[in-house]
Amino acid sequence: MDTQPIISLSDVSKRFPVGDGEFTALKNINLSFQKAEFAGLVGPSGSGKTTLLNIIGSLDSPSEGKAVVMGKSISALSHRESALLRNHHIGFIFQIYNLLPVYTVFENVEFALLLQNRSADERKKAVMEALDWVGLSSMAHKRPDKLSGGEGQRVAIARAMVKRPAILLADEPTANLDAENAHIVLKMMKKLNKELDTTFLFSTHDEKVMKYLDRIVHLRDGKVEEDEIITTQQAAS
Repeated sequence: MDTQPIISLSDVSKRFPVGDGEFTALKNINLSFQKAEFAGLVGPSGSGKTTLLNIIGSLDSPSEGKAVVMGKSISALSHRESALLRNHHIGFIFQIYNLLPVYTVFENVEFALLLQNRSADERKKAVMEALDWVGLSSMAHKRPDKLSGGEGQRVAIARAMVKRPAILLADEPTANLDAENAHIVLKMMKKLNKELDTTFLFSTHDEKVMKYLDRIVHLRDGKVEEDEIITTQQAAS
């Protein structure tokens, strides 16, 4: 692994206005993540894990402190610079697949590349490779309503990974999946993590996800409660 962290958070706090006051979602977070980690932010609802994921993904910025992602300070980025960081270097997976129903599987995955001005041939090669990663190349011309829930989430993974991002942020990615499909998806992500050296960071409270993680950061009430390195994996391969 590189010695320089791909993600560095120093005294990060985040406050949101609520009525006449404010709510503090994150309190003095100090964390760093290296290239190719497979880690998770774990905690109950309201612990701050999604807020932290949004800051790392440049969808939000800290109220205080410094968040540095791939050498760039999130607070210092313009809207355009934040968009470029996301479009080229950060992939997102959510519990809702957010597939566009009027487009085919191929077109849904290709969408992530249209913002990068790649040629049609380059896009086709990258999309089919990404669909092959998730075992869905034969479904390239199907529409989302013809897919199962597990297949839909696998398309979402292909869409997130097609640009080969340095960082993949996954917010409760197994919440809408049954146990069998959850394990299929998690094994797939673990394989991509190893093959592409992508840093995976999950926001979750799902025990199934935790069994695959190499590191678990426990959050509670906006603070880091424990930073745990997992030495024994139950289902990591």
